[in-house]
Amino acid sequence: MIKAQQLREKFLEFFREKGHAVIPSASVIPENDPTVLFTTAGMHPLVPYLLGAHHPEGTRLTDVQKCIRTGDIEEVGDASHLTFFEMLGNWSLGDYFKKEAISWSWEFLTGEKWLNLDPDRLAFSVFAGDDDAPRDMESYELWRSMGVKEDHLFFLPKENNWWGPAGITGPCGPDTEMFIIRDVPPCGPNCSPACDCGRYLEIWNDVFMQYNKQADGSFVPLSQQNVDTGMGLERTIGVLQGVKSVYETDLFAPIIAKIEELSGKKYGDSDEITRAMRIVADHVRTSTFILGDERGVTPGNVDQAYVLRRLIRRAVRFGMGIDMPQGAIGQVASVIVGEYRDVYPELAAKEAFIIEQLDLEEKRFATTIVQGLKEFEKVITHIKGNVLPGKTAFRLYDTFGYPLEMTIELAKERGFEVDVEGYEEAFKKHQEKSRAGSEQRFKGGLADSSEQTARLHTATHLMLAGLKAVLSPDIQQKGSNITAERLRFDFNFPRKVTREELDQVEAYVNEAIAKGIDVVMEEMSIEDAKASGATGVFESRYGERVKVYTVEGYSKEICGGPHAANTAELVSFKIKKEESSSAGVRRIKAVIGAN
Repeated sequence: MIKAQQLREKFLEFFREKGHAVIPSASVIPENDPTVLFTTAGMHPLVPYLLGAHHPEGTRLTDVQKCIRTGDIEEVGDASHLTFFEMLGNWSLGDYFKKEAISWSWEFLTGEKWLNLDPDRLAFSVFAGDDDAPRDMESYELWRSMGVKEDHLFFLPKENNWWGPAGITGPCGPDTEMFIIRDVPPCGPNCSPACDCGRYLEIWNDVFMQYNKQADGSFVPLSQQNVDTGMGLERTIGVLQGVKSVYETDLFAPIIAKIEELSGKKYGDSDEITRAMRIVADHVRTSTFILGDERGVTPGNVDQAYVLRRLIRRAVRFGMGIDMPQGAIGQVASVIVGEYRDVYPELAAKEAFIIEQLDLEEKRFATTIVQGLKEFEKVITHIKGNVLPGKTAFRLYDTFGYPLEMTIELAKERGFEVDVEGYEEAFKKHQEKSRAGSEQRFKGGLADSSEQTARLHTATHLMLAGLKAVLSPDIQQKGSNITAERLRFDFNFPRKVTREELDQVEAYVNEAIAKGIDVVMEEMSIEDAKASGATGVFESRYGERVKVYTVEGYSKEICGGPHAANTAELVSFKIKKEESSSAGVRRIKAVIGAN
């Protein structure tokens, strides 16, 4: 039976043989991207290069990327939903296109040396065409030339077989998707991968970026055509291991075993127990990767910190439901670190920190539970009749983490019923609002590369150097978010930064601006970058080439770019706000130009 680590190795080996450079997984927390909280796909860190910037490793790349998606967090607990997953991917940056991508996908899926899947178990979809772009006959004919039977090929519309643009405008194009045909009968004569009947399970997607959508809605062919592919590790390994759920693969087996040990319950004994164990396993795994990341955050009330807090508290809450003792999620996290330490050594390096933060948040949640009980006791004294309103029940859930089941039990003990329909209506409205917010956040597009954001990026480098000079050389970036209007920067520091200290940082940056220093970019190996004194998050593997941006006398940092050509372009620099982001992490908001 092929295991997860073997799949990782096979994928990278395959594309290495095809001339691809193996690049490391980027952080799960995107740098300088205001549109998303977490890295959501393998292509996400590569957007500047897909838009035409030169990648120091060349035009053929492959990796295994850590990804987090929390839009469907309430669905976690079923057979397939996860908040953390690994994405296997390969990219062509203006190099090869459909012919090579499709033939290599076929070879990897069916080749005896590789996954050796039965071609009769595979199905494929291609873009059907519309007024914007023609039917993708090239992909169709390429699959046919591989030997794919006609009844295993499907033409589907844009909603199924088109990627992008990430924002309103930008690169986009048709894709071709690959599916496993499961042992589920067709739902009817028109059954296809577009159905929700469960017969077709997507495992891989090849995106062909060949158009640039304009502001007027038209589609213009791109001068640089790219290939972007993504294969979900957990889903694919589930297929290869022949299990019914991703939670029954070798990735989750030791995690579930630890939860069984701590709870005294058995996975599979009931739907409730199984769902609770899956939620604990998933949420603790995701929390471990967020805390253990090079740019890891701590639980808090905004952005990534809030998502982390929610994940930890849901894990604790569902753990309580299966009698897991206090401190159990830290023990589960230790197992997760042990399973992934060879693949992602940053987890091992931060294991003590991960467990410390999980234990702290679990204790904070215990206090919140007590506060929620006090709130419950207070609200029932004002209720006329014996029905607790659904909105009230939802507020107990949203504010204090009380699950509906706990509220129902508390109400029953005191002779009350709960308006479950009202609760579900409030819950649904909350979900719709959250998803709309997520979509709006993503709507702006990935990685704005305008001149203004490039200048703000340079200002961020100078400000970090200023913080190191004024506060401590141990200051590190913990998060960065840049829009065309301002920069936002998170960094480790145990206290509020005084106005005097902020003034000194401002003076440092403005001095560099006034001198009009050229911003110099050099490509070098990671070892040479370290030897040259460059700072940054060293998340790269030995031998990889990186970009180093230098403002002589002020800043030298490893970074993907883009940047201003000269510091004078920034005009001036002003810190507008300094505040707490989460425990031990401070946040600065600043602007440049006419401030």
